[in-house]
Amino acid sequence: MKIAVIGGTGLIGSQVVKLLQEAGHEAVPHSLSTGVDLLSGQGLPEALQGAQVVVNLTNSPTFDEASSDFFRTSMDNLLAAAQRAGVGHAVILSIVGVDQVPDLAYYRAKVLQEDVLKAGRLPYSIVRATQFFEFMDAVLSWTADENTVRLPRTPVQPMAATDVARAVADVSAGSPLQGIRDVAGPDVFPLDELGRITLAARGDQRTVTTDDSAGMFAAVPGDALIAKDGAVIAPTAYREWLGRQER
Repeated sequence: MKIAVIGGTGLIGSQVVKLLQEAGHEAVPHSLSTGVDLLSGQGLPEALQGAQVVVNLTNSPTFDEASSDFFRTSMDNLLAAAQRAGVGHAVILSIVGVDQVPDLAYYRAKVLQEDVLKAGRLPYSIVRATQFFEFMDAVLSWTADENTVRLPRTPVQPMAATDVARAVADVSAGSPLQGIRDVAGPDVFPLDELGRITLAARGDQRTVTTDDSAGMFAAVPGDALIAKDGAVIAPTAYREWLGRQER
């Protein structure tokens, strides 16, 4: 199949393209750097010409209220162009538990993106993934100083970006789900404990202090970010992945 991967040069997109190409598909990466702009629609007709599937892996440049406008406009433009081009399957990447965290503007924006896709005329699939291992450094930086990192006890079930990419590639090459597939890592951690594991592996002497009001994930209720029954569990464990990064 010919598969257009919008956002195909990023962390997940570049791996999705590679996996699909290795499987024998004509996967073509598109992004701002290749002349495709979802906000203006520029380059979309050319990018979607002859494609059977479109995968949208673009992300909002901000995590605030403006992210809703980004996802609404970008999805409206993509679906309209895909319908004109005769695309038969649209795929997006979202977040496990995204609809259970209404206090976060970015999560509300991702729910809006899902809703726009569901309301469209194209057959669709939504892959919801848990937090990426690769984002742990950013999470630590949000509430850190030179001596201490403050993190809440929010339960998380993180997974490797490579496993996320494989899940997206598998769904993109299959029949439309007309629904959601959850994918998650093999282990659940309280976020503060995950911080301690990360710092210890890196020989970082800072102390992790438990603070249930610290950072973005403090707004997450209960086990909202934990995969429920029926989720696909990815193979890569955090400690295994972390050990490879530190070699």
